[in-house]
Amino acid sequence: MPKGYHNRIAHVDLTTGRVEYEAPGDAFFRTYLGGKALVAYYLAREVPPGADPLGPENCLIFAPGVITGAAVSGQGRNAVGALSPLTGGFGCAEGGGYVGAEVKRAGIDAIVVKGRAEAPVYLWVHDGQVEIRDARHLWGLTTGDAEDAIRAELGSDRVRTALIGPAGENRVRFACVVQDRSHFAGRTGLGAVMGAKNLKGIAALAPMGAGGRMEVADPAGVAAIQKWMGQNLNLVKSLHDLGTANGVLSLNGSGGLPVWNFRAGSWDRAEEYSGERMRDTILVKRDTCAACAVRCKRVVELESPYRVDRRYGGPEYETLSALGNLCGVSDLYALAKANELTAAYGLDSISTGAVIAFAMEAAERGLLGPDRAGGLDLSWGNAQTMLALVEAIAFRRGLGDLLAEGVARAARELGPEAEAFALHVKGQEIPMHEPRIKHALGVGYAVSPTGADHMHNMHDTAYATRSRSWEHAQTWGSFGLQEVHGFAEEKMRLFYYHVNFRHALDSMVMCHFLPYSPEQQAALVRAVTGWEDFDHWELLRVGERANTLSRVINLRQGFTAADDRLPARFFEELPASRTGKALDPEGFARAIRFYYELMGWDPETGVPTPATLERLGLAWAGEGL
Repeated sequence: MPKGYHNRIAHVDLTTGRVEYEAPGDAFFRTYLGGKALVAYYLAREVPPGADPLGPENCLIFAPGVITGAAVSGQGRNAVGALSPLTGGFGCAEGGGYVGAEVKRAGIDAIVVKGRAEAPVYLWVHDGQVEIRDARHLWGLTTGDAEDAIRAELGSDRVRTALIGPAGENRVRFACVVQDRSHFAGRTGLGAVMGAKNLKGIAALAPMGAGGRMEVADPAGVAAIQKWMGQNLNLVKSLHDLGTANGVLSLNGSGGLPVWNFRAGSWDRAEEYSGERMRDTILVKRDTCAACAVRCKRVVELESPYRVDRRYGGPEYETLSALGNLCGVSDLYALAKANELTAAYGLDSISTGAVIAFAMEAAERGLLGPDRAGGLDLSWGNAQTMLALVEAIAFRRGLGDLLAEGVARAARELGPEAEAFALHVKGQEIPMHEPRIKHALGVGYAVSPTGADHMHNMHDTAYATRSRSWEHAQTWGSFGLQEVHGFAEEKMRLFYYHVNFRHALDSMVMCHFLPYSPEQQAALVRAVTGWEDFDHWELLRVGERANTLSRVINLRQGFTAADDRLPARFFEELPASRTGKALDPEGFARAIRFYYELMGWDPETGVPTPATLERLGLAWAGEGL
């Protein structure tokens, strides 16, 4: 019997109502592991080139990995993928919580959904089966209320869910998938794909007791890694204490906090909504993901001046920064309410904050007048306007209908002057990390297959000191300390290893924040699956395979090397920043060409060479490139 997986992938055709099961075998799972690589495989195999992301021919893939469901910290994640309605290309997002582990323990390794249901439905995963169930009574509900209704209908509070809210139903191009109410497969607009398919979500329940445990090859090996994490929680003490909200003050101090649509790198109000302020005022609990000892998730609660429902957790760094400093808003209570609204409605908080900041700058420049604004005061720092726009976007009301299209499309409608400050890559809004204080991060934004992304990316500051990240980098070779600015050849070689390993973690699917070494990650795969000769180099190749296959998908969708670029703002100096420095255009272009060479892609076109595709076992996907 296989270990770490069931050899059972469900294929759901919403148009016909049929569910079929595939058993792809051990070689398949070793090649792709799950998560991002598995998403890329099915998108390349099942979706025709040039497909409409909101059309029935697009596939939606829900993909845990081979380690998901094991009793070890960090495995409580899964990937959701499809062609992105925001970028038009490869879309994938990883989220935490419990639902991924519940799907695995219920006997399913992945779910591939195609077609479109005539009326709203949800998928019920249990006992190795996937059922299509009526969801007309759930349509229009927030994610929390929909989960409550599903649990009541199925008769168990143990049911775990991945759902869309009104934003996904209304096909907001950056609608997200909300997992267990307070965890998010946040980016690339996958909630809109579900809305277009009339799919409200997934509900899963594993059997109680031994029947619901994930079988592993070496239980003692898995337990040893979990014990190591428990003994080394001090390495992630700040993450437990403050969550990712610890980034507000640290980035502000370094001059890398994006303020007023990336027009400044710090401001004097950051302390008012910092992780420290949240901990000391409105934090009521620290939550976690399946089997994880770190407990990094925030849970907040308020009755006044806003009622904030604790079901939706609490704001992390990206939410605080995007809806806070990016828009000039420092009201912690308003930001806690905004977090609840984005979770309840199913909105990616990064893109939501970015489009609101874009609207504020457009108004400041006279490109968005009072009539188009619908009476809203779009001045920087207006918390009430920020909250009103979150709701307007989710329901596509007034100005919200334009902003629901994302900054790239909104800017095209407002005119060429607006495109200069519509900050995105391939149509996806920039995350809350400033590339002018970390130059390789900017290259990572440009070459990311999903559009600008901070997770499968390199943060130069991690390699500027003898940090744990720097120590782990020695796994791949002998690397010195790196300057945060510039594109030195050694740094770009390190970038190649770092980025591909991040794609590998997204294929396992493993949390990026835990301090496991590459060797420990590979040891975990061995312990779960029993693949005795699986090492960190093979794990790296899985990431390279996912990265290259997602590149192939983008090329099939019409992307070229010209799309691997950054907004002009990042080639300008950064005011109010102690460490910011404009990127050099020529050095940036050379770095991208060198990255192509390292990947085995044509250095001018960025097209993977036939030899590279053959080496990665992807020759089947390269026809017609």
